[in-house]
Amino acid sequence: MLFVALVVVILLIIVPTVVVPTVLFPPARPKLDDRGRLPEFALTDHTGATMTRASLEGRVTIVNFIFTRCDTVCPVTSMKMRTVQDKTNDAGGDIKLVSISVDPAHDTVDRLAAYADRYRADPTRWRFARGDIAAVRELVERGMSIGFDDLGGTTPSGVPNITHSGHFVLIDQRGHIRGYYDSDDWPRIETLMKHARYLVRRPPPPPAGS
Repeated sequence: MLFVALVVVILLIIVPTVVVPTVLFPPARPKLDDRGRLPEFALTDHTGATMTRASLEGRVTIVNFIFTRCDTVCPVTSMKMRTVQDKTNDAGGDIKLVSISVDPAHDTVDRLAAYADRYRADPTRWRFARGDIAAVRELVERGMSIGFDDLGGTTPSGVPNITHSGHFVLIDQRGHIRGYYDSDDWPRIETLMKHARYLVRRPPPPPAGS
């Protein structure tokens, strides 16, 4: 009887304070931009597999930009991407991660594979991609509106003087860009993960006539 009474007391606490407010005042639906669909592209990932727009569709994808010789922003953003991987493990294959090299002439498949190992990337969820520089620029600069540039020479530490964005990009199941998130602002990364989970629960409708 004591156990039953305890359960009743717990329910009397939980129902009015948690369940009822959630039903009456559900969380606000996030306002996600639609920045258009990615262009067709073909890159190669760190396993040697081809990656195209079609291969991303059907899953939510989070994209960032790195190069393996980078010793400033890239190690930081890669660790944050690793954290995103770990914090979204429960979503499984519904949320994918892609890191695109902005130094593809140097970043061979083998070098990207070693970089993936360094950050303990799950190859079923997190891919590191490269392609010829024209293809990378077409996708990153024109398709995603993300700039990067090789300023020539090297930094004081001896690595190439390549500048690129630290933003993460959210792609929905149709291959549409749904938002940009500054990786220097951890609350924005938390928001990114919430938005990715929302898209998993509420995928956008397919195009008319599909």
